[in-house]
Amino acid sequence: MSVIEMLEAAQIRDDVPDFKPGDTVKVHFRVIEGQRQRVQVFEGTCIKQQSFGVGVERTFPVHSPKIEKIERVMEGDVRRAKLYYLRGKVGKKARIREKQRSTQSN
Repeated sequence: MSVIEMLEAAQIRDDVPDFKPGDTVKVHFRVIEGQRQRVQVFEGTCIKQQSFGVGVERTFPVHSPKIEKIERVMEGDVRRAKLYYLRGKVGKKARIREKQRSTQSN
């Protein structure tokens, strides 16, 4: 393993939940205002995933040290990988159905 690969492995987070486009997520982001630090919670729908970050109406690099934690609130039922059509929608038209979890009785 090279030195670069060792540095990259040390910076990768392992507490990132599995989420995909269409899921509603909460991102706890550390904001620095002058000398003070606070955690600001941003909730939104994931519109795409890419190799360097995740777009949630705003791009958050997943492995950034400024992110405290990421929570998946709701799993969306979508059929596309990129949900760019949501950008022009507001209110009820921007809703995504929640994925129904199948419960099998034995």
